[in-house]
Amino acid sequence: MRADLAIRNMTRAEVDTLVDWAAREGWNPGLHDAELFWANDPEAFIAAELGGELIGGGAITSYGGAYGFMGFFIMRPEFRGRGLGDRLWQARRERLRARLRPGASIGMDGVFDMQSYYARGGFVFSHRNLRFRAEIGKASPPGDAEDVVALSAFPFEEVAAYDRRCFPAPRANFLEGWIAQADARALGLRRGGTLAGYGVVRRCREGCKVGPLFADDAAAANALYARLAAFAAGGPLFLDSPENNSAAMALVREHRMVEVFGCARMYVGPKPAVSEQRVFGVTTFELG
Repeated sequence: MRADLAIRNMTRAEVDTLVDWAAREGWNPGLHDAELFWANDPEAFIAAELGGELIGGGAITSYGGAYGFMGFFIMRPEFRGRGLGDRLWQARRERLRARLRPGASIGMDGVFDMQSYYARGGFVFSHRNLRFRAEIGKASPPGDAEDVVALSAFPFEEVAAYDRRCFPAPRANFLEGWIAQADARALGLRRGGTLAGYGVVRRCREGCKVGPLFADDAAAANALYARLAAFAAGGPLFLDSPENNSAAMALVREHRMVEVFGCARMYVGPKPAVSEQRVFGVTTFELG
C-alpha cells in the first residue's frame, strides 16, 4: 500500500471536491471559496491518491514566498487511522517549505484534538481562534456615528496597506478577488478621511460568514459588524475571532454570539508581527 500512495497537485475540479468534503465536515465554506482560493494560488492544493482514487487533500498557500499557511487538511473518513493522512501532512509541510524563502514562517489553524500532533511537526501554539454564531433578525441595523461605506470607495492600495498591518504578508492578489466576490459585501470605515477598518461578509452553505474583520478599535469593529450583519438578515451569521484580542471577545459577547467551533493558531518559525489588537475576525481557517 505504501508504494500505491501518490501525492501530487490537485486539479481545479478536485478543489471543488475538497470544498464539498469540507462542507460535510461542518466547516461551512463560502459559495465561491473554491474559485477564489484557486485563483489566489493554484499550486497550493495537494492531493493524496490511492489506487487512482482521491482520498485526501489540503492547501499549502504561499504569500509571495514570505509567509505560508497550511489549511484545508481533509482525509476521507474510511482512510483515516492508517497513517495515510500523516504522510500527506508531512509531504505538504515539506512542499510548502520549498515554496517559501529561507526562514519564512508557516501558520495554521488546527482543530484542538490534533494540536499535539501538529506540535510534533514543529508547530508552536499561539492562541485560539473561536467560531461564533448569531441569529440575525430581519430588522434594519441600528444607525451609528461611524462613517461606514462600500470598501470600493477607498483606493485599493489603501485597503491593501491596511490589510498588511493585520496579516503576515502582502496578499494583493487574494484581496482583489475576495473583496469583489459575488454574494458578498465589503465595507470600510472612514475616519479623518482615511481607512480605519474594513470587513467582508459572504454567503456560505449555511448562512453568512464575516471574514476578515479588521479595525482600529472596538467602536470601529462594532460599527462594521452591525452593517455586515445586516447582509445576513433572517439567518445565521458566523465570525471567527481570536481569543487573544480581548476587544474581539467583548464584541461577540455584546452581540450575544454563541461559540460553536474553534481552532488552535500555531506557527513554525517566528510568530509574525501583526497588529493583533486590530484583528476582530480572521479571514478564513483555510488560507489564514
